Amino acid sequence: MDIFIEKAILVGVNLRNDLHFDYSIEELGNLAEALNVEVVGVVTQNLERINPSHYVGTGKTEEIKNFYDAADANLVIFDDELSPSQIRNLERDLECKVIDRTMLILDIFARRAKSKEAQMQVELAQLQYMLPRLVGLRDSLSRQGGGTGGGFKNRGAGETKLELDRRKIEEQISKLNKELEHVKEQRETQRKQRRKSEIPIVSIVGYTNAGKSTIMNQLLNKIDQQEHKQVFEKDMLFATLETSVRQITLPDNKSFLLTDTVGFVSKLPHHLVKAFRSTLEEARDADLLLHVVDASNAENQYMMEVTNTTLQEVGVEDIPTVCVFNKADLANLAYPYVNNNQIWMSAKEGAGLDELLQLIRQHIFSDYVTCTFCIPFERGDIVSYMNESAHIFETSYDEKGTILKVEVHESTAQKFREFRVN
Repeated sequence: MDIFIEKAILVGVNLRNDLHFDYSIEELGNLAEALNVEVVGVVTQNLERINPSHYVGTGKTEEIKNFYDAADANLVIFDDELSPSQIRNLERDLECKVIDRTMLILDIFARRAKSKEAQMQVELAQLQYMLPRLVGLRDSLSRQGGGTGGGFKNRGAGETKLELDRRKIEEQISKLNKELEHVKEQRETQRKQRRKSEIPIVSIVGYTNAGKSTIMNQLLNKIDQQEHKQVFEKDMLFATLETSVRQITLPDNKSFLLTDTVGFVSKLPHHLVKAFRSTLEEARDADLLLHVVDASNAENQYMMEVTNTTLQEVGVEDIPTVCVFNKADLANLAYPYVNNNQIWMSAKEGAGLDELLQLIRQHIFSDYVTCTFCIPFERGDIVSYMNESAHIFETSYDEKGTILKVEVHESTAQKFREFRVN
């Protein structure tokens, strides 16, 4: 049986000497590889502005066509989102299947989405992207051909959906919006409950593949959480799309919730950011952000900018942040090393976890106080509560009751103030 392998040529336009252009093309190649597409060549062009009809200039279109034939490719991937007319013109002149960076990212998200919510979010983004491009995409699909190993043999929301007319797609968009609105309300309810419980929330954010899930799993390991609490981690782009929430209880009985969000990437499709808004908004309620950065990547400053811009887009602002420079072992940097609100560590090696926990403590447990209570013997329920949820320094007894020297949240100290002793 022949295995159909997709071979792609990457095309990018370097606008006004963009400093991050080379990285953008490299990332496009990584995105293609995430879908098992083999990259057989790259064509680039320096321009002052994008060509409105073909994205690249006329001569360059001819060059792509010749390269495509010579390299025996079957796909051309463009590094920016193409307009409907650009897709139509390019497919007509290149006589091949054309996709853009947005389609590529949407397809990866479609494959990685596991939860019902993530699947709905991706489908909504796909349909919103497709709607204005129906004509071009329909032509493209008729040329796709079969095969079993190709990265795009099943285009996410699928051929059948494209055969539906515009009205059907609009109905589906409206239906998904309603369903996601419902999920958003449920999320809001869960958030309210979390806020009520007064457990601090620490949210992990960062560029895709910076090591967010590894850090979460290592912290869970550190406090002996069961294996099933682990989140999926793999060295690939967008390994996790679901927001994971885990409670971490430290040896001194202090607790916090750790949430892990979807990773970011440059030129993240607008529709996708919009569709994943409620997931990304998880970070808005955080008391502390852990901004995870791949210290070994030369473009890490740019990655931080992309992450910060995307967070601002969904209203995540003015939250205290610890910058976690992960993979310091690969960058040949000294680690673990802490400087103010920055830490260099290696999550994979488990080096720097104690220091990271210390930084988290300083931020989220600053409103804890140390005090002494004298609990009457008949109030054993309060002693049990303190044993479970407070850090007890010492316990002693006198004729009035149990004397506890403890570290507790200010609100707890206030709640039991009648039993406080100086």
